[in-house]
Amino acid sequence: MNTIKTTILLAALTGLLLAVGAFFGGNSGMAIMLVLSIIMNFASYWYSDKIVLSMYGAREVSPHEEPELIRMVSGLAQKARLPMPKVYVMNTDVPNAFATGRDPEHAAVAVTAGIRRVLNENELEGVLAHELSHVKNRDTLISTVVATIAGVITMIANIAQWTAIFGLGRSNDDNDGAAGLIETLFLIVLAPLAATIIQLGVSRSREYLADESGGMMSGDPMSLATALQKIEYYAQHRAMSEATPATSHMFIINPLSGAGSVLKSLFSTHPSTADRVARLEELSRKMR
Repeated sequence: MNTIKTTILLAALTGLLLAVGAFFGGNSGMAIMLVLSIIMNFASYWYSDKIVLSMYGAREVSPHEEPELIRMVSGLAQKARLPMPKVYVMNTDVPNAFATGRDPEHAAVAVTAGIRRVLNENELEGVLAHELSHVKNRDTLISTVVATIAGVITMIANIAQWTAIFGLGRSNDDNDGAAGLIETLFLIVLAPLAATIIQLGVSRSREYLADESGGMMSGDPMSLATALQKIEYYAQHRAMSEATPATSHMFIINPLSGAGSVLKSLFSTHPSTADRVARLEELSRKMR
């Protein structure tokens, strides 16, 4: 299923870039974007994990630097029969975590420095089990591809906005009047909305699944539940300055939560923490 989703997303990226090329440069622009799309499709598969880790200034740590963190990840990986992933730490006090990588053999788990100070050992183990579940369920490829696509869509929308302001872009009869206005509005308004819809389509269901399999992997669903509540509290009261809408779906809790409105909740890339906790409570009862 993830292979199909990835193929669809890469096709969507190609189509979007071709449309933008046509908007800015007609047939020549479309040809340029076709070449660019081939390069970006290749890069999003092989290097999107490195790009995301670099965006957050994540630093790989060794057993000598973080012995307890490495021990937890190693123990859970063995329990799940997974290769040992690389472990990264992001230099921010806001607690959060994500996993990335195109497959279990090239996976990485990243946690913020703040998560170590906020969560106890059992809660941190629950979070790590959740992230390793993404690796085991092969969510990480689709997640990083979505991040790449959403980032490109946002960039395109910004370019279109400034192009409209300064009156650049194609200037011919086909692009004048209502048709040109509709094209511009599509790039500025609907393209970022499309990015959000793509994220919603792949994010919410995989979070529920990773919660369930992570709770079973750690053997302590309630510790994961309390970890989610703590991380949610900090996300509501303290923004992660490095976070972007394009990559927010990758984290265990949306780092851009803020003081959410009803509309914001509707378009959230994550299920509500209350619903996730309720499911973990039910899982705990079943396991007992």
